[in-house]
Amino acid sequence: MTVELVGTAEHPPPTGEFATLYAQAQRFYAHQMRLLDTHDTGRWAETFTDDALLHLPSRPAPVRAHTALEDYARAGAARRRSAGGSLDHWVGLLDVRPQTDGSLHTRCSALAYATPGRGGPRALHVYVMEDVLVRSAGHWRIAHRRVTRDDLA
Repeated sequence: MTVELVGTAEHPPPTGEFATLYAQAQRFYAHQMRLLDTHDTGRWAETFTDDALLHLPSRPAPVRAHTALEDYARAGAARRRSAGGSLDHWVGLLDVRPQTDGSLHTRCSALAYATPGRGGPRALHVYVMEDVLVRSAGHWRIAHRRVTRDDLA
């Protein structure tokens, strides 16, 4: 049996161009999450534009700009170190939508999982990240990120 979903599929830009942008977005997220997971907070904050907004489910207001982002990530890294073990992220289900202004609107799922000092990893939360990526100094950077917890949406 064949089912056709009329009007639900979007047509990406030409295959080669879209494939390149998609691969760049995948590399961006792999790099960014690795910086966060290894507590390289300064370099993680640099993956955002200077005026970026970060909306988090645990904060009543968006976090603005590099200093606040770095402070936020540094505090989280300190909590993880004091608790022992590690917190890591896996990003998947990436959807990339190129915009006419050259930006990329992306949506992906991020699984946050903890590995205690002893024992195996344990899934904590699934997040949805909706970003606007822009080119800045030859690199993709986040101009806006909205994070929602899947279980609270």
